[in-house]
Amino acid sequence: MSSAVDIERESSRLFSQLKNVSLRPGAKWTPDDCRVVAPYTLEINRLKKEKDAFILAHSYTNPEIMYGVADAVGDSYGLSLAASKVKQKTIIFAGVWFMAETAKIINPSKTVLIPGGRAGCTLADSMTGEDLLNFKKKHPGAPVLCYINSTADVKAQSDVCVTSANVVKIAAKMPGDKIIFVPDMLMAQNLTGMLHAQGVKKEIVYTGGSCCVHDKYITDNVKSMRDKYPGIKILIHPEASPDVCALCDYVGGTEGTLKYVAESKDKTFGLLTEIGLVNRLEHDNPDKTFIWERGTCAYMKKNTLFNTLQALTEPAERQIVTVEKKTARAALKCINKMFEMSR
Repeated sequence: MSSAVDIERESSRLFSQLKNVSLRPGAKWTPDDCRVVAPYTLEINRLKKEKDAFILAHSYTNPEIMYGVADAVGDSYGLSLAASKVKQKTIIFAGVWFMAETAKIINPSKTVLIPGGRAGCTLADSMTGEDLLNFKKKHPGAPVLCYINSTADVKAQSDVCVTSANVVKIAAKMPGDKIIFVPDMLMAQNLTGMLHAQGVKKEIVYTGGSCCVHDKYITDNVKSMRDKYPGIKILIHPEASPDVCALCDYVGGTEGTLKYVAESKDKTFGLLTEIGLVNRLEHDNPDKTFIWERGTCAYMKKNTLFNTLQALTEPAERQIVTVEKKTARAALKCINKMFEMSR
């Protein structure tokens, strides 16, 4: 079961079996569910050693990847940090394209593969390096913070890369009273409020797009949860609209959400986020109840056990991550500046 032909032959059978494995919050994997994926997770884990590979998986991927084959699971920042420490010659990045690009920028001599191929991201795909260059001309001298959900050429045009976990800390340290923030317009709006709450007065100018998962939440989602579950604690990502965030109990990224739930004495949580994080929270907190409104990233779900196995055996051209050298050098400065300013 280690050739591309074998993988193709087995694919329809496994997918039909996996349809019976529920990933809805509250539903638990059964021993039979695990037996379905076991041959594939075992083969992938065997091949990792044989091929000298390390698998990074984002928290929005499915449980069989996070808990079956990944060597490190985390958010964009945590995985970037993990990528900088990988000793193996090959990195398999179960995430989206900009994340795999970042791993390649950090590790130019390593082979970086993404199982889902050119899995996109509405945020990263909303802006090019040329777009940012033109926007910078409208605000000369303003330092540029780029959200990690951005392409390599956008990072190459930016001063510092940021994540949801460190954006406030880094923005507060930036010189001057104006900051360009790209490409998440909703996070930029939330950043203004978060800085003001800390007594930091800076003008945030922004352009770009939004997350196809988090930008769909509306205030009625919060109100209906509170009506149905009195006392519930509602958590949301800062990629959501500020008016929705203002109604929630906690606003933060993946690692912050994990920490908040783990340390909280509350037992019921409303989650306005991606289903993969809901699965992870359920796994880590079996004594707590999670209410999930909706939110699935189709791009993250492009990573499967099948294409992970394929990437380890006969990677297709679309799975091989490359970054032009000049762009990579400039983007690396932006990424390293994030690590430096986060310490």
